[in-house]
Order: sequence, then C-alpha cells, then structure tokens
Amino acid sequence: MLLLQGSALGAGTGGGGTMTFRVVFQPFNYTDLGAPGPSAADVIVFHDQLFQNGNAVGDEIGSCVLVDETGLSNCTGVMQLEDRGTIAFAFVNSPPPHKVLAVTGGSGDFRTSRGDGTLDENEDHTGTLVLTLVG
Repeated sequence: MLLLQGSALGAGTGGGGTMTFRVVFQPFNYTDLGAPGPSAADVIVFHDQLFQNGNAVGDEIGSCVLVDETGLSNCTGVMQLEDRGTIAFAFVNSPPPHKVLAVTGGSGDFRTSRGDGTLDENEDHTGTLVLTLVG
C-alpha cells in the first residue's frame, strides 16, 4: 500500500531529512472476519516494493484493521531499506488516495528516527511515499 523517486539519506544517526520513494503496490490480502463484506474487525495485509531512481531499495509490509464498512482502518507497517535498517509507521487508511503517516521508530541507521510522511496512491497501482525524519 505505500511512494516518487528521490534519494535516501543518512537519517536516524543524529540527522534527519526527507526520503522519497516510488511504491509499486502488490495485491493485498483481505480477511473477512466481521459481518459479510467490509465491516469492523476485517483485516488487510500488504507487501509492497520501494524504488528510488528506478532501483529497488526495499519493501514494506503491514496490516490494517477495518473499523467500519466504509473501509476506514487503522494501519501499521514496517519498511526494510536494504541493509540500512527498518522504519516503522502508522496511518489511518480511508478511501481517498492521500494518506498521512506517523513515523513511530526504526532500527539500524534509523534507530532514533521519528517524523511523518505522506502516501499518495495512483490509479496504476503505484504511488509516492515521502517521509520527513528527525532524530
């Protein structure tokens, strides 16, 4: 489920800055646990690919729990960036293609990172993820 091309930076080890990714969304898995059809308690899991300057630089995995039949859901995920570490995030998922993310932590180069970001989904199953990190 996650974003334009740009450059990765050395965040999390005393620095901060902006990272931009092109996201290629893979088909997600949907588990209908509540009432038939989209409803509270249903779960979505995802695994998407991240690119910068046309090169694969990592992936992201996560899950969303629906809170109502509109598709409104609470989502969490983790990005893996090659051998640099991970970045954890959370966001409210809803039908509009623009999402606002909170960076909730990380590991490796990103172990002290926090911040926020945006995810904009395109109709062609791609998107742009922009993260602004501090720490």
